[in-house]
Amino acid sequence: MEDILKPSIEYARNGFPVTELIAYYLERSAPILQGFPNFKETYMPDGQMPAKGEIFRNPYLANTYETIAREGRDAFYKGDIARTIEAYIKENGGFLSYEDMAAHKSEWVNPISANYREYDVWQLPPNGQGIAVLQILNILEGYDIASMGLYSPEYIHLFVETKKLAFEDRAKYYADMDFSPVPVERLISKEYAAERRELIDPNRAARQYDPGIPESPNTIYLTVADKDGNMVSLIQSNYRGMGSGMTPPELGFVIQNRGEGFTLKPYHFNTYEPGKRPFHTIIPGFITKDGEPHVSFGVMGGAMQPQGHAQIVVNMIDFGMNLQEAGDAPRIKHTGSSEPTGQLMTDGGTVMLESGFPYETIRELMKKGHRIQWAVGPFGGYQTIMWGPVNKTYYGASESRKDAQAAGY
Repeated sequence: MEDILKPSIEYARNGFPVTELIAYYLERSAPILQGFPNFKETYMPDGQMPAKGEIFRNPYLANTYETIAREGRDAFYKGDIARTIEAYIKENGGFLSYEDMAAHKSEWVNPISANYREYDVWQLPPNGQGIAVLQILNILEGYDIASMGLYSPEYIHLFVETKKLAFEDRAKYYADMDFSPVPVERLISKEYAAERRELIDPNRAARQYDPGIPESPNTIYLTVADKDGNMVSLIQSNYRGMGSGMTPPELGFVIQNRGEGFTLKPYHFNTYEPGKRPFHTIIPGFITKDGEPHVSFGVMGGAMQPQGHAQIVVNMIDFGMNLQEAGDAPRIKHTGSSEPTGQLMTDGGTVMLESGFPYETIRELMKKGHRIQWAVGPFGGYQTIMWGPVNKTYYGASESRKDAQAAGY
């Protein structure tokens, strides 16, 4: 742990120049979060967020990391750090306790997959939204996507309608499976996809879909690979940019805000309960071919993540793009679907198309009843590594929309 945390400790202690994109998001967070106790002392020591190129230091975080490096994970969950968090949260009217921290344990879970045109796409099961990717791909598999083309109104229409269908199930069923009987096998089955596919009108955008009735049978992403062929797909997020804004004194970090993923509606799969994990959006992705590792990948961006995952897979498999092209291609983002927090879609939502789609396509989509909105983002952030079994080499690609890189050494 000392070796792992050493670079982070050095950056926190000695500082680093803030990049343009990070400076932009920090500035956007300041008006919202600076009123929370101790936030300004940690992140705005001079009364304002660090600007692009400014050296930002976080000595409190360096101290926290040094404690963890020296004493291990129990220093965080059962030591003075946990007691500091408890005192701060209770002082500000919250419920997180030392006992909650001490009782926490991480779990190994089995990933789940669906086959898309002879490639197995892997995701984690709920309480996350990964199976939405598999539902989208299962429905799209019934169409000749390759013949339509990336920029065609036919493909974009089908993609948006497919996303709507998957997200209605996401809103109703995705939750902590320790508390709710989420019918995962049915949701990601080819038979269920065929039933849902029948609901799509190829000429008209739906204003609303009902969830199916499946019978029972702020975010960072990184991927790394080593010389022995091990590949890791990892994602982590505090949610809502910088999290909750709650900043325990002299620890150097903001507490996450994933509790926002709960609903307070009674009898919902995702209703808030003690000891329950909320619905969350973070999903690492992986693809295998013939049982062998193929691509480790991820796309950041809340509800954009499953939409981005599905588009990356379609770009590579249907449209024959390489790793970098698959990420650079203009993206589709649909907003306004029903949410696990209880919000319902009643007006068809809004389609945001990244610059690059021709006006003729946009006009045809409007004729089909889609509400189109121009947007500069966010369209997610993408990282990936591909294993080349013939030459036994790796290929890497990185996001052009964010501060990111692909590196080999």
